[in-house]
This record gives sequence, structure tokens and C-alpha cells, in this order.
Amino acid sequence: MKQTFQVKHAVGGRMFFDSNKLDVPYTVEALERGWRFTVNLPQGPVLEDLLANKNELNVFIFQEYADQPTLKTWYYVKDGPVEYDADKGSLTIVTDSRIEYFPHEYSV
Repeated sequence: MKQTFQVKHAVGGRMFFDSNKLDVPYTVEALERGWRFTVNLPQGPVLEDLLANKNELNVFIFQEYADQPTLKTWYYVKDGPVEYDADKGSLTIVTDSRIEYFPHEYSV
């Protein structure tokens, strides 16, 4: 299985980063209410832009399989904190809800 991790601006869909284009190690952890993403991301323009729009983020994970359709999971940040720890080079994004779906079921 191939997995792709993306963070986009919720308004307009501008891409902040895509793990297919920028190798960003990350983890996802289920919380009692929501999910926490921890991303190793260096300081720079991408991070600055993302943090400037931290209240308007969507997180996506695509799981691509050889023998079944791609599963897309769309996570909504809403009120979850988005914080950066400069000492660790670690971005934390907490999401409140998610939707899982198969994109091929919604194509025109």
C-alpha cells in the first residue's frame, strides 16, 4: 500500500505540502476526540504560510492499493490546535472530524 499525506488550505484548496513531492515524516494518532498529526517540517516559507492559515486547514491521507480502489480520508481542523515546536522541528495538527470515502464513487 502506498500512502500520501497532504495539508491544504480549506479556502481555495492551495497545497501547503504533499508527501509525494516533499518527503515529510509524519505520524497520526487517534485521540479520544479527534486525531493528532505530528510532522517533521523545517522552518521556512511553507511552514510560515501554513501557520498564517492554521485556522483554515484540511488534512488528507490517500491509501492506494494494488488490488482495490484508493481510500481517501479527509480530516477537518476546525478548532484543533496547530502548533510548531522550533526546537524539535515538529508541527502538530489536531483535527476534530474526518470523512472516509472512495473518490471513484464521486467522479463525473
